[in-house]
Amino acid sequence: MKFRGRAWVFGDDVNTDYIISAARKEAVRDPREAARHLMEDIRPGFAALVAPGDILVAGSNFGCGSSREAAPVVIQAAGIACVAARSFARIFYRNAVNVGLPLVEVDTRGLEDGEEVEVDVPRATLTRLRDGSVRRGLTLPPFMLAMLAEGGLVAYYRRHGRLPWEDADAADARGAARPAGGERLA
Repeated sequence: MKFRGRAWVFGDDVNTDYIISAARKEAVRDPREAARHLMEDIRPGFAALVAPGDILVAGSNFGCGSSREAAPVVIQAAGIACVAARSFARIFYRNAVNVGLPLVEVDTRGLEDGEEVEVDVPRATLTRLRDGSVRRGLTLPPFMLAMLAEGGLVAYYRRHGRLPWEDADAADARGAARPAGGERLA
């Protein structure tokens, strides 16, 4: 899961109601229709600018707020390939993985709207293509990578008939996130 695309940069504390407003997520049931309203409260017209494969880049605490899966679903429906942020709200993080939205927790400071970046999800790296600099983040545990590779939790279960952490091939399935170098975080 490696993605190369144009970065759309947002700051810290982008909550789920900014991603898709509460009024929109209640009124619009089709994710593709809701995607037309992505980030409209903090960047009007944003959804019309997004092209398939673009990468959403954010600061700390991305996805704070409600626990509904609508936010990552709408990001996917808009064509965003993945999300890279300094940190994620935990419930958003798990919801994103559960619905198959790739994400990487990595230092995003100094990135600018429109610049080309490459995100390698299994290696937890973000490469700034204009200068080749590589930022290393936290790798996802193997069972989360397996879920993402299948398109999310439900897709994984449908294909394998079991949950990813039940799979004997998912070594260290209950492991914590690790820095890209592989050492375990406390």
